[in-house]
Amino acid sequence: MKIEKNMGRMDRTVRFIVGLILVVLFFLDVISGTLGTIAMVFAVILLGTSVVGVCGLYLPFQYSTCEPD
Repeated sequence: MKIEKNMGRMDRTVRFIVGLILVVLFFLDVISGTLGTIAMVFAVILLGTSVVGVCGLYLPFQYSTCEPD
C-alpha cells in the first residue's frame, strides 16, 4: 500500500520552520522541563512530516494541501 503525499510546498515549509524553531529554543534552554519535552516531540513530528510529505491527520479526512496538477 503506497501512501501518496498530501502536503503542499507551503505546508511543508511552515512545518519545517516551526519544528526547527522549537528545536533551537529547546537547545538554547528557552523551553525546558516538561514543556520542553513536549515541544521536542512536537518538533520531531513536524520535521518528520515535512520531510516525508505525508500528514497522518489528513489521511482519514482525505485532505490535501498539494497544488493541483
